[in-house]
Amino acid sequence: MRRQIVNRPDQATLHALEGLALTHPHLIAHDPVAGLVTRARPARDKVGLVSGGGSGHEPLHAGFVGTGMLDVAVPGALFASPTALQVQAGTVAADSGRGVVQIVKNYTGDVLNFRIAGELAEDEAVLTEVVLVDDDLATDRGDADGPGRRGTAAVLAVEKICGAA
Repeated sequence: MRRQIVNRPDQATLHALEGLALTHPHLIAHDPVAGLVTRARPARDKVGLVSGGGSGHEPLHAGFVGTGMLDVAVPGALFASPTALQVQAGTVAADSGRGVVQIVKNYTGDVLNFRIAGELAEDEAVLTEVVLVDDDLATDRGDADGPGRRGTAAVLAVEKICGAA
């Protein structure tokens, strides 16, 4: 029998998230239909915290869901932003009545889909705010033609600081 680390490349993200949830069922739950990783026991009476982005860097962001961290992680497909509807579902799931802060890395797809999701969530009476992380100086060429600063390593610190607040 042939064994591989990745049995089916088209299912790699799903399998990674399922494995993470099975390893830590007391901390997180995986909803494969909505494409979310949530806290096993949702927080009450606090501002919700959501982050996400393209998969392929696990355990980022799903590994940072739990007490004092994120309430919901929204992983996109491999190296692709999560969809606006996926982020909307995550934003609504994170809301306990106090609103939701979305931590977004400065990538075009992430910014676009999180902002659309925020508007859709507000249509459902969920107050949302965005924290944009753009710490990467290497991609800032200083002109309007470049991609600008992306969000990279600082997103971990931002998620932890916001989660601890």
